[in-house]
Amino acid sequence: MQIRAVEQWVRMLPLTAKRGQILDSNGNILSISYTTYDVYIRSREVKDAVKVSSYLSTILDMNFEDVYKRAMNTAVSENLVKLQISENTAKLIVEKNFDGVYVAENIQRYYPYENSLSQVIGFLTADSVGQAGLESFYHDILKGKDGKYLTQSDVRGLTLNPSLNYYVEAIDGLDIKLNVDINIQNILENTLNQIVMDHNPKSASAIIMDPSTSKILGLAITPSFDLNNVPRDDVSTLMKLSKNITVTDVYEPGSTFKIFTLACALSEGLTSLDEHFYCPGYRIVDGERIKCWKTTGHEDQTLIEAIQNSCNCCFMDLGLRVGKEKLYDYLKSFGIGSKTGVDIDGESSGLLLGDSLVKNVDLARIAFGQTVAVTELQLLNSFCSIINGGSLNTPSLLNSYLDNGSEVYQNHTLSKKVTLSCEISDLIRYLLEEALSKTGEMTFIEGYHIAGKTGTAQKYGENGAISQGKYVSSFFGFINEEEASYALLLCVDEPSSGMYYGSVVAKPYAKTIFEQIIDYKNIEKSDESIVSEKIITKDFVGMSVSKASALLDTLKLYYEVDGEGDKVISQFPLGGTEIDESATILLKT
Repeated sequence: MQIRAVEQWVRMLPLTAKRGQILDSNGNILSISYTTYDVYIRSREVKDAVKVSSYLSTILDMNFEDVYKRAMNTAVSENLVKLQISENTAKLIVEKNFDGVYVAENIQRYYPYENSLSQVIGFLTADSVGQAGLESFYHDILKGKDGKYLTQSDVRGLTLNPSLNYYVEAIDGLDIKLNVDINIQNILENTLNQIVMDHNPKSASAIIMDPSTSKILGLAITPSFDLNNVPRDDVSTLMKLSKNITVTDVYEPGSTFKIFTLACALSEGLTSLDEHFYCPGYRIVDGERIKCWKTTGHEDQTLIEAIQNSCNCCFMDLGLRVGKEKLYDYLKSFGIGSKTGVDIDGESSGLLLGDSLVKNVDLARIAFGQTVAVTELQLLNSFCSIINGGSLNTPSLLNSYLDNGSEVYQNHTLSKKVTLSCEISDLIRYLLEEALSKTGEMTFIEGYHIAGKTGTAQKYGENGAISQGKYVSSFFGFINEEEASYALLLCVDEPSSGMYYGSVVAKPYAKTIFEQIIDYKNIEKSDESIVSEKIITKDFVGMSVSKASALLDTLKLYYEVDGEGDKVISQFPLGGTEIDESATILLKT
């Protein structure tokens, strides 16, 4: 009864705490709050409802009758007239000093970079509760604690004069500083926009990570949306656009996954650089014929050549040698099949077949990236554990909490040792650089140590059958310089330009990303004398596949063969086009 009595003779106006800012690693503001004002009427205190309603309806651009109804409605103690009016308008209303008219502060959110980092930053509900992204994940840190202004009133709701007023100050939220660099983010987003123009995919995404710490320096997804104009009227579209597909969706990684099989085989001493593998274009496993991507076969090749050729047969051999038990031990150690623990809501753990279900035919496919599903962030983080010397880190967007510009909390990298030695890690970095440059002379980006691997993965429909013509094209790579540490995963989902190989759809754009990061960070060349040669492509149309392949092998150029025919019917780029040594030529049969 005492509580009810207090509620009857006390009236409260809320004092909203200022929500903390979200900043990038350089201190650029990504999300900021600003003050607006709300207008209320306490009808029982209004002495001239017509005068009040006339003035408010004019200055607030509202219908007189609507305001008048609120001014006359004594059934409730307070009537909201309008939300989010400007400071100047609020001052004019306060200066009028109308009995029964009150103005309260409110806090609104603004995103200076609009549609940049949409799925990462997220947004708020209408009442300023984090609904998606970092705004949701760190809501309790950002929101602060609201204050209040209490006044005494009589049983009719009229303020007592003199009144005993009680003021509880609002405590503003903390700022959060991210590891994300908005300049690197812009590089990713601009590149994805170019991919959309060139290949019209269902979606495209890219992540840049520091491989030694797993700090996320950039994470971009297209399509995106303007955070200042959230499409709330279409829930389905909003859910689709706001989903961070790099952690929620899984896919078969394809050839990029061969890096894990390579790491396992090398760690177990089951292969060496001078070993030879023969590829006739297929392997028979458990009575089932499993094709290499090059159905005519790579024939005899060393391990390095097999990596350069991305030969499925070589990696099937390695996976079967390692065996189910050992391979699964390694994969789990690398984080495959487990959530990374990143500070993003809705993370999936990926899909790894239960040990008891895996047969040799499954093992052979897992070895080259089929029959296993990963999230993009999980895959990149697992790659980093291989190339950083064997440390599986927890990826993070958060760098620190700030209070009035002073750091009050620093986010530290959590890590655990994986089953991999530093020597094997060094060897894999070397092999991936050799595979990417082909000639071993830093030709991917002349004068720089860049390593990487492409991937082309088929997609499956709801019935479990392969979706014809639907692929995920990808590229994993990293700058392999002592003073620079950047790892990239770029994925293009369902390109519809007629090209789908990762070497054609993803690799050239990964090169663009690395070139721009090198320029932005002023990373010096390892060798100024290295100059990538420009080559005029030959016209292979009309040639037999075997003859075209032999010519390309002699020139030490990358190429992909699309189809199983014997004659080349088209190519990309066209004959007579100037390309550099790291480009890939697509032959269609």
